[in-house]
Amino acid sequence: MRAALLIAGKDLRRRLRDRSAYILGFVAPLGLAAIFSLVFNPISDQNFSATFGVVDLDGGPVAAIFVDEVLGGFASSQEGVEVVFVDSPEEARRRVEIGGDPFAADANGLSAAFVIPTGFSAAVQDNDQTRIEVIGSRAASTSAAIATAIAQVFVDEVTSVGREVATYVAAGGTPGPDVVEAARAFPPPLQLQDLEAANRRLDATTTMTVGMAGMFLLYVAQLGVLGLIEERREGTLARLLVAPIDRVAIIAGKTIASYVLGLASMTVLVVASTWLLGADWGDPVGVAILVLAVTFAAVGIMAVVAAVSKTAEQANVFTSMVAILLAILGGAFFPVSQVGGLITTISLFTPLAWLVRGLGDMSGGGVADALPAAGVLLAFGAVFGAVAWRLLKRGLEQ
Repeated sequence: MRAALLIAGKDLRRRLRDRSAYILGFVAPLGLAAIFSLVFNPISDQNFSATFGVVDLDGGPVAAIFVDEVLGGFASSQEGVEVVFVDSPEEARRRVEIGGDPFAADANGLSAAFVIPTGFSAAVQDNDQTRIEVIGSRAASTSAAIATAIAQVFVDEVTSVGREVATYVAAGGTPGPDVVEAARAFPPPLQLQDLEAANRRLDATTTMTVGMAGMFLLYVAQLGVLGLIEERREGTLARLLVAPIDRVAIIAGKTIASYVLGLASMTVLVVASTWLLGADWGDPVGVAILVLAVTFAAVGIMAVVAAVSKTAEQANVFTSMVAILLAILGGAFFPVSQVGGLITTISLFTPLAWLVRGLGDMSGGGVADALPAAGVLLAFGAVFGAVAWRLLKRGLEQ
């Protein structure tokens, strides 16, 4: 064990004198995380704002309910939403086109517009067919979708009230304003209740930082084991092999150096991103468990890459391919869960995906919720570590 620690110490001192270790371990991931968070945070944190126009050609009581209660209630509950009246459908269409044009700087632009036709209230009260027209723009698809949803909710409510009144009439009753009001006030038999659930989702800054840290951890984790190839090229490996040192100690020393470098990189990134970027990794105990586990998995994976490489140049190429592939599949650049299908399943075979899952589970619960992900990461490291051990030992024997 003493020989392994001496070899690990020698490799660590060598890597600390190499500027590339600082760039790969600290500067590059923190810098990219800062850039990505600055780019995407304004988009993700931006509040929804819209100006909806209303063309009320009816002026009846049902139209007033839609304008005052439905649209007015939505506007009062959403900051940045405004409802304005427009004189004609043609004017509304023109202003929606202006509002959907990103190059048109016109304060009269509309996000979407509602057209209530003449005779709308009478048709609803007589249970005749009528409609509400929604004018939207493809350039402002979100506002158009929200406007359509608002109109659909109102139409569904009116349809429900009409059916209740029709049922009352079919049973021999006489319809009147009091019957309609009673039908509107009667609670629906099925209601959707919105319950606040625990948050199991990382914010944008933390997601970017975790992704960059996980990707560059793979680069850092191969530096120690890569020392075997470099020492073979420089001729110092032959001296180690003829010395009274067990080959197991040589491999263990290189692995310890890789693990310490990876652990130092992750620790600095967690602390620096928390203080400089405002990332929220979660409970320090749970974060420590996940960092220890993901570093173990990264060392095991990259040890296999180094073991199958013949030269340092080949190892660098293989490392880049594996690191970028695992980062993409693990969700370093985009949320893989939103893609679904086969890619989501494949992502479960990447350590980064389990790191993100562990941090997300912990944010919605406690330290215990991070343990399943940590267990999977340790299994990654054990499996790949065992394969790398056999390959490296066989290489030294040859």
